[in-house]
Amino acid sequence: MREAVFLRQNQERWQQYDARPPATPDELAARFVALTDDLAYAQTFYPGSDTAAYLNALAGRLHQSLYRNKAEQPRRIAQFWAVEVPLVVARHQVALAWAMGLFVLFTALGVLSAAYDADFLRVVLGDDYVNQTLANIRRGDPMAIYKSGGSAAMFVGIAANNLLVALRTFALGLTLGLGTLYSLFANGLMLGAFQYFFYQQHVLLPSLLTIWIHGTLEIPSIVLAGGAGFILGGGLLFPGTYSRRESLARAARDAVKLALGLVPIIVVAAFLEGFVTRHTEMPLALSLSIIGGSAAFMGWYFGVYPRRVQRLARPA
Repeated sequence: MREAVFLRQNQERWQQYDARPPATPDELAARFVALTDDLAYAQTFYPGSDTAAYLNALAGRLHQSLYRNKAEQPRRIAQFWAVEVPLVVARHQVALAWAMGLFVLFTALGVLSAAYDADFLRVVLGDDYVNQTLANIRRGDPMAIYKSGGSAAMFVGIAANNLLVALRTFALGLTLGLGTLYSLFANGLMLGAFQYFFYQQHVLLPSLLTIWIHGTLEIPSIVLAGGAGFILGGGLLFPGTYSRRESLARAARDAVKLALGLVPIIVVAAFLEGFVTRHTEMPLALSLSIIGGSAAFMGWYFGVYPRRVQRLARPA
């Protein structure tokens, strides 16, 4: 993008940042994040220009305001999850909606495939898992597989595996999104077949009350990682007014932020699977509380809260 175009697109917003004080600390933080993104872009593509110098001075003034009273301002790491990740989510609603819609479609295909092909379950889930779970069902404890092994080892193994799955799903966006699409397809197909298996064995409700203790955080995190992959792919496929290199750089910055923002959620999900899910005898109210609390958090943090942060970041 030519410097004149970059200036024309953003100058009014910068002037409002300079002239109008922020209404809240959250708005100040959101402005600072947006401005540092603009400054990084200007320093990369217009080094030594008047635009870069102006943005550097404006960012310096905002930085002083942001950190004038450190006791009142959240730490930088908190700002990442409080402002930067929600802004990425708000900016890329279309990519995230595609990831969610496709995952739901692939999950439905998994259910239909398992319903119409008796061998499909074993192909997707593996003979060992199916045979072990069938034996557990006959013993009256269909979720006993979550009780095998030590909690700590299970937690570490699950966390490492799920982080790898999320990272792979995100990084495959560099294949123009095709690799990310396949990852969502494979995971959605598996989830659909997995849940149909328990429905077929007449233990769907116990499975839902157990599996979704951790799945309410884990599954949406994989879908959001798919959204991050689509952001990457979109940067390559749809550069708009930017060069393809510039578009990819901007998309990668947002996609990496979203992927990093998912890390603690995936780790918490693994903790629940390793230490909590195994207690299949827990009271119904406790199970529903964990599932409901997790669902409420995901809906708020990735649905409601990003729109609020985006509104605060916009100039009046």
